[in-house]
Amino acid sequence: MRRLNGHPDDTIAALLRAVKVHSTVYCISELSAPWGFKVEDSNIAKFHVVLEGSCVLSVDSGEQAELECGDLVLLPSGTGHAVRDRIGSRVRHLDRILIEHRPDARAPLVYGGRGPLTRLICGGFILSEALQAGLLGLLPRILRLDARASGLSRWLEPVFELLRDEADSSQPGSSVILAKLADVFLAQLLRNYLVGADASGLVRSGSFKDPSIARAVELLHTRPGDAWTLAGLASEVGMSRTLFGTRFRELVGDPPIHYLARVRLSQAAGYLTTTNETLYAIAQHTGYDSEASLSKAFRRTFGRSPGEYRRDSATRPIQIAELPDMDRVALR
Repeated sequence: MRRLNGHPDDTIAALLRAVKVHSTVYCISELSAPWGFKVEDSNIAKFHVVLEGSCVLSVDSGEQAELECGDLVLLPSGTGHAVRDRIGSRVRHLDRILIEHRPDARAPLVYGGRGPLTRLICGGFILSEALQAGLLGLLPRILRLDARASGLSRWLEPVFELLRDEADSSQPGSSVILAKLADVFLAQLLRNYLVGADASGLVRSGSFKDPSIARAVELLHTRPGDAWTLAGLASEVGMSRTLFGTRFRELVGDPPIHYLARVRLSQAAGYLTTTNETLYAIAQHTGYDSEASLSKAFRRTFGRSPGEYRRDSATRPIQIAELPDMDRVALR
């Protein structure tokens, strides 16, 4: 894949410029423990911003994200999920809570018990049509942006303060201002993952007309930590091992397990630049047995260690090394 010195190539640069997010704020919530709400699965991408306190988000597939003040979590595929003050708290459908506890749609939602307070901004977003299909397919089921992450805090924290001040003011039109500010966070999160996806060779992959191959690609993106095998993937999509392997390589350009390596490394790069999670935690998220195995594969593809990649993102535009032959990338 062609690269320009120190910068993404023309393809990714064009994609980055084209990332346009249009957010809608559904509600500002003031939630006192114990509390919990559930949002049904839909095709509308969703996000939550934690203005104060902490909470736990769980998607229907079982994945979880612990969120603190200053965090933004994005569910690009509209995956059904629950948010609560802690695991074990009872959850109710958000639509029902809004009907019963927020008679005025312009007012904050006040709900819960008498415990510690958590304040959230909840909303949805859409992308420009040119990016919608291709971009969402490159993203994991849950994306989390920690504004304190290396390289982001110096400019995202002031925007977060504006977001919190606007939520406190409750002035007419505040939902519009909040949505504009949320756009900044969402666009930055998507850009960081796009850069990692491009560097690992995923941006070249488009949509696939074969529904079985499209389903296999979706499985690899949404469950990269699973111990996938060629036979296991073929069984999941109802194809023979031989036919699946041949068809996948024809349409995608890589054997399935090599493509999985790209997905894992792409998502690892996203975690490194949007969160402060440890390398061990990132290895666990992305299907590696150890920090050492992730570091080895990461350096081979990105031309630097995970720590160097994280530090570089804090000080200058990410420099992407020439990708090696992915046949040499070890999954574990």
